[in-house]
Amino acid sequence: MPGPTGTATQSPESRKRPSATYVPALVLLASLFFMWGFITVINNTLLPHLKSVFDLNYTQTTLIESVWFIAYFVASIPSAKLIERVGYQKSLVIGLLTMAAGALGMVLAASIPSYGVTLVMLFIIASGITLLQVAANPYVAVIGPPETASSRLNLVQAMNSMGTWLAPMFGAYLILGRSKSGTAAAGTVLTQAERLADAHTVILPYIIVAAVLVVLALIIARFPLPAMGSATSRVAKEERKKHSLWKHRNLVFGVPAIFIYLIAEIGVANLFVSFVSRPDIGNMTSESAGWYLTLLWGGMMVGRFLGSAIMQKIPAETVLAAFSVGAFVVMLITTFTTGHVAMWALILVGFFHSIMFPTIFTLGIRGLGPLTEEGSGLLIMAIAGGALVVVQGWLADTYGLQTSFLLTAACELYVLFYAVWGSKVTEPLSMPEEDEAQAPAGMPE
Repeated sequence: MPGPTGTATQSPESRKRPSATYVPALVLLASLFFMWGFITVINNTLLPHLKSVFDLNYTQTTLIESVWFIAYFVASIPSAKLIERVGYQKSLVIGLLTMAAGALGMVLAASIPSYGVTLVMLFIIASGITLLQVAANPYVAVIGPPETASSRLNLVQAMNSMGTWLAPMFGAYLILGRSKSGTAAAGTVLTQAERLADAHTVILPYIIVAAVLVVLALIIARFPLPAMGSATSRVAKEERKKHSLWKHRNLVFGVPAIFIYLIAEIGVANLFVSFVSRPDIGNMTSESAGWYLTLLWGGMMVGRFLGSAIMQKIPAETVLAAFSVGAFVVMLITTFTTGHVAMWALILVGFFHSIMFPTIFTLGIRGLGPLTEEGSGLLIMAIAGGALVVVQGWLADTYGLQTSFLLTAACELYVLFYAVWGSKVTEPLSMPEEDEAQAPAGMPE
């Protein structure tokens, strides 16, 4: 592994971009972003499938996704401790193998079939993803100058969006397309035998996913990942005592911003197929609606590539404010119109959601200096906000599916507040002198 390079001999130009040493590592990390995006979004086609197999209402259906995101809350701190104990590279391998074990468990759940076992296995998969998230997001954010951190993380997150774009095609073809519930007209009542047959369609997709995860784990185990230097690792206890996380407005309001944004993103994605397939909206089968879901995630991928380029010239918080306004407007259109107007408005929210997570994340850790590692952990824990999608499920059952999207619109307003005021840095900290001296080329000063 290459050792740290002192910053004293670097030219100003070399400090403006990541060291070439890290490019292969970033490419490999991009594959991880792709995989966890892919696996997460399989849930969007899996949920309407399970709704039919187990005859669930919206509250029970969204509870499946809530269990997924509760894993972020439960597993974030243990993940950080594991990374500290065994190191970055071994933690990535453990995370991938944990996901593979959960994917094989889904084969068991489909064979029984069992709603309870399904919940447990999805929790295990999400715990593995949490470990990857805790390690990978800060890694990408700190390599290179801090002023382009949002641009850099948006670029790598675009690979995550590519996974989310392809996953609905995979799910629509191998799950919904091979099941009676996915190809039948809306309102069709299935027999017990048909439900059992539908449950088995999940087996092949998750065997494929497990195999890919094991191969990727083997590649990472043998890959010469560069050392990160001390800038992203543990801070001396005495240095840590001098500072408080609660003095940093951008982090204090950033944690709920991530939490609230995830309610919006996951609520839209999980209820998309059910909404678009309704007779008064898209009037199509769940399989067809699953293909339209690729447009939602495709918009997110395009938005991240575009956002990454825009943020090279326009401040990240300004771009975030503009996108949050756009998201609010299209969600109002979704709520108060019908037919294809409502359908395309919901699809378009994917574009406006695109930059929100990576931009809030990088704004949240900006100026934290020696507190960056702890701040990153809190922001990753906030992904647990996706668990509150069950609230939208309850609203859909109580007041109607379309009306439930008002919750999404309210979430966009908080993101706007964060972009305009909450993201302002207070009492910025710099990297400790000993970290500056040891930081590898391209690390922020």
